[in-house]
Amino acid sequence: MRGRCIFPFSIATSQVTVTPVKETIDDFERWASDVIFGRARGFRAFLTRCALRALSGLYRGIIQTRKFLFFHDFKERHHLGTLTISVGNLTVGGTGKTPVVELLARTLRDRLRQVAILSRGYKSKALNDEQKWDSPHGHIVEQDKLPKIVSTGRAILLDSKYAGDEPFMLANNLDGVAVLVDRDRVKSARFAIQELGADTLILDDGMQYLRLSRGLDLCLVDANTPFGTGAMLPAGTLREPRSNLSRAHYIILTKSDGSDHEPLIRKLRRYNPTAPIITTTHGAQYLENLSTFERRPLEYLQGKHVAALSGIAVPENFENSLTKLGAIIEVKKRFSDHHRFSTREIEKFTTRCLERDVEMIVTTEKDAVRYPRATLADVPVWFLRIEVEILAGREHWQHMIDQVCQSAAYGNPVLRHRLAFSG
Repeated sequence: MRGRCIFPFSIATSQVTVTPVKETIDDFERWASDVIFGRARGFRAFLTRCALRALSGLYRGIIQTRKFLFFHDFKERHHLGTLTISVGNLTVGGTGKTPVVELLARTLRDRLRQVAILSRGYKSKALNDEQKWDSPHGHIVEQDKLPKIVSTGRAILLDSKYAGDEPFMLANNLDGVAVLVDRDRVKSARFAIQELGADTLILDDGMQYLRLSRGLDLCLVDANTPFGTGAMLPAGTLREPRSNLSRAHYIILTKSDGSDHEPLIRKLRRYNPTAPIITTTHGAQYLENLSTFERRPLEYLQGKHVAALSGIAVPENFENSLTKLGAIIEVKKRFSDHHRFSTREIEKFTTRCLERDVEMIVTTEKDAVRYPRATLADVPVWFLRIEVEILAGREHWQHMIDQVCQSAAYGNPVLRHRLAFSG
């Protein structure tokens, strides 16, 4: 598989010495996350939450004013004439957006759409050297109009350090799909259309990116914590008020355990009475060894004494999934979301694993792209592959895909009147 030979790109990105400043910043980020998610306890955490709540009202006002300016044409929204689908959410972190983007892109690619994913590239590093682009049309693309090209769909050009974790994962798993990174996603969209021939754009984490007009807004809602902590940033995890769910054309419930979600659906219908609702689960599929690329079924975890390593927004979900699969977690190590592991950090962690006689280290696929390859020899390291499965509303998903492909093929008159809005 093409993607598996790409992981060694991460070698150079991981072998850096952790400075005290970097450790301090990472500790602060982790503590701030614990405060917001309610994991931190004590008087200092309580005072911090009180201060953040006072700022939440100001943040809410800014968000709503910004929305008003865009939707009443005081700020420009760019209409590029190419079908654009936004996949986003109302909350910060943990809704399982990347597997949904991957499923959507793969499905559209298999239906012969020319797909490009546009990402901000959260926490990606600036390029040391400018990328070069030989235009197939023979003209020169000015450097300020060139986004970071993670993948052209035929070749991966950047590693996770410069691409960002999720864009690199998507590029690694999606042959035939272009992946571009830039804070200015209007610029990325123009490049994808003009230089890569894209006829379908997926705006990754795009619900709050209002500069680029889109035909469809897909809003992801975690079935377990639909509105995060319930409070607006910075006191909580809501990026927008719940009422803004009304903008969604489709609502996708994620991480369902298959139980009845009628009470939640009734709650969502208060804010959006018409959008079709699709229920999905993010299921573990298999384990893959970072060193040998060997794959093992999930049963391989049964009774194994493991160490769990993660740098994600909600590590509890990952750790609980290992326990449900029969693993015995002897060591846990949590870093802040998107933390770039240093060799020293992993060596220290590996020493703890050896002292506890763990049989294997298990991490997430997102964390695997940042794992220092020089430390793989001492304890076997595996990542858990997660994929999306549709549990309910498959007919809505299929209708959306059919209409998107038809609309892309026939000129997208406002996405065929919002897909005949429906389902």
